Amino acid sequence: MRTLFPPVILAMSWSLAACSGCKSFLVTTLSPEYEALAAPPSSDRRVDFLELADGYQQVTDLKFLPSQPNVIMVLEQKGPLRWLDLNTKKKGQWTQFEVVHAAEQGALGLAFHPRFEANGSFILNRTVVSKGRDVSRIEHWQVRPGCPVAACKPKQVSILLEVEQPYANHNGGQVAFGPDGFLYIGFGDGGWRGDPDGHGQNPATLLGSMLRIDVDRKSPGKNYAVPADNPGRRMKGAAPELFAYGLRNPWRYSFDPAGRLLVADVGQDHFEEVHIVEPGANLGWPIREASHCYEPRTGCRSQGLTNPIFELPRVEAASITGGYVSLGPGIPWLHGRYIVGDFLTGGLWALELPESPSSQAKAQKLGVFPYRFSTFARDPAGEIYSAGYTSGKLLKLIPKLEKR
Repeated sequence: MRTLFPPVILAMSWSLAACSGCKSFLVTTLSPEYEALAAPPSSDRRVDFLELADGYQQVTDLKFLPSQPNVIMVLEQKGPLRWLDLNTKKKGQWTQFEVVHAAEQGALGLAFHPRFEANGSFILNRTVVSKGRDVSRIEHWQVRPGCPVAACKPKQVSILLEVEQPYANHNGGQVAFGPDGFLYIGFGDGGWRGDPDGHGQNPATLLGSMLRIDVDRKSPGKNYAVPADNPGRRMKGAAPELFAYGLRNPWRYSFDPAGRLLVADVGQDHFEEVHIVEPGANLGWPIREASHCYEPRTGCRSQGLTNPIFELPRVEAASITGGYVSLGPGIPWLHGRYIVGDFLTGGLWALELPESPSSQAKAQKLGVFPYRFSTFARDPAGEIYSAGYTSGKLLKLIPKLEKR
C-alpha cells in the first residue's frame, strides 16, 4: 500500500477519498499490501475478537440458520454459500450462485424468511447479466423445511426484482426482513462519484433508496406486493416500493429492539453516517454528505432532510459497515448498544441510540482491529459476529482478553 498505491493514484488522477466505496476494486486491484491491516496496540481496545474459522474468500454476508441456530451461513462475493456448524466445526457448501463479481458486484445479501422453519424460504441479492445489462436481482429461494443443511440443496422459486446498475459500485447489497414481516432492500445511488445520474434525490427510481415489499403476496404482473402504508404510495411521482431515499450506498442495516431501521450509509469524501430511518425520510445525498453540504459545497438546503444520529470524519473511517444492537450476555456493558465498524480502517464503535431519530447517538470507540469488517451478524443469543473480507476469518465479539 505504501509503495504501490500512491503511484496508482497519480496515474489514475483519483484518490481513496474520491472512491471510498470501491471496496473490492481497491482490495483486489491496486496492491497486494492492501490485503492486511497492521495490528494496532491491543492496549487501546475495549473488546476483542475470537477467531472462529478462516479460509473464506471475500465474505459479504453472515446469517444464522433459523432451523439450526448453531449453524452460520457464509455468503462469499463470487457466489458460494457455505455453512459452518459452530458446535461440531463441520462445514460445507450449500450452493453456488452464478454472479457478476467485478468491484462491488456479486452475491451480496441473504435474508431468511421470518417463517423459514415452516416454509424454507429465503431471499438473495446477487448481480447478474440480464438482457446484456448488469442488474441487481432480488430472488426468492426455497429449501425443504426441516431438512438439515448438509442434506438438502435450495432451489430458486422466483425473481422478485431486477434493477439495472449503471456502474459496478454503490450497488448496496443487503436484504433484511423487518419486524413487520416485510422485506427491506437497500440500493445505492448506482455508482461512481457524486451521484452523476441524480438517483439519490429522485424518488421515482429504485436506486439511492430503501425499498419495502411484501414477498408473501403478489400484485398483478409482479411476484410481490407493495404494502398499503408504503410512503411511496402517497408521494407524487415516487416508486410505490419506496420507503426512504437520499442514500449513497446503504451497504448494511438492521433493526433495533424497538423495530427502528438503522442504516449505515457509506460516505463520499469526508464523512460516514448512521441514520434512524423513518418512513418517507430523505437522508440528503447528494445535497449533503452526513450533515454537511456536498453539492453545493456551501449554502445547501437542509429543509426536509434527515440528519444522521452519528457521523465519522474521514480520519476515523472511510467505508462504514453497519452492524446490530448487541443483546447477548457475553459483554454485559454493551447490551443495547449498536455496533458499527469500518471496512478500511478497522475501527469499531458502540452507539447508545437516542430516543429521537433527530438526536445524536452517544458513541464509544471500542478499538482498532486488523480486520476489514465487511459484514456483521447476531446469533440467537444476541451475540455479535463479523467477518474479515481479506483475511477470510469469521469473528465473534468477546470481552477484552487479559495479557498473559
